[in-house]
Amino acid sequence: MRVRPLLGAAAGAALLLLAGAGAAPATASAPAPAGSVTVDAVGRIATDGTVTLSGTYRCAGSSGPVFVSSSVRQGASTTRHGIGGTRAVCDGVAHRWANTGRTVSRALVAGAAHVESTLMELRSFSGLPLPTFHAVQDRDITLTRA
Repeated sequence: MRVRPLLGAAAGAALLLLAGAGAAPATASAPAPAGSVTVDAVGRIATDGTVTLSGTYRCAGSSGPVFVSSSVRQGASTTRHGIGGTRAVCDGVAHRWANTGRTVSRALVAGAAHVESTLMELRSFSGLPLPTFHAVQDRDITLTRA
């Protein structure tokens, strides 16, 4: 009767060892993400609702594709509107980025807004592309008519 608890403990320990052994090489071989991203104080909104956001980024040490994404919200709303994405070059040098997109509902207007910009890499872990974040910036900006 006491054999069953021992087998369960042994199986659990073996699973932990196997999980640890499989994860160690993937994380040990990838360099730690490094980078920064900024958002310009002014964004543009066209009469058709197209929004353009911009800023700068810098990154180094990537092993997969890296992107600068951005989203914007206005007022008390918690709804974030994704505004495009730009492929980043991680060579340690500062670069400009600009993302353009249009919301379906034309929910954005000229005026105060809040932007979140993310510098994100897709790294392969056991064959699956998973996000690794290099940098994030939240900033209040002004959307002006283009």
